Amino acid sequence: MNIIIKPIVTEKMTQKTESLNDYGFVVSKKANKIEIKKAVEESYDVKVKSVRTMIYRGKEKSRFTKTGVIKGKTSSFKKAIVRLEKDNNIDFYNN
Repeated sequence: MNIIIKPIVTEKMTQKTESLNDYGFVVSKKANKIEIKKAVEESYDVKVKSVRTMIYRGKEKSRFTKTGVIKGKTSSFKKAIVRLEKDNNIDFYNN
């Protein structure tokens, strides 16, 4: 099972990384905190202090075009915020 889908690299997560040593990942919906911790430690060779998870449900979206209103939905996903031990860090740009 592929636990880590992709890292979250946004301005807000970059600020959290610099100040709190927190990193964000989009993970599988069926993964629990223990599996996420093991996957991050094995993939990036770091020591994880804590893991927080949250599930985002998809949102209804609509837009107006020449032919009328188009309705759709964004996909739902699970996000994990991983806090690392003090002297550990992950460099997404060099890997």
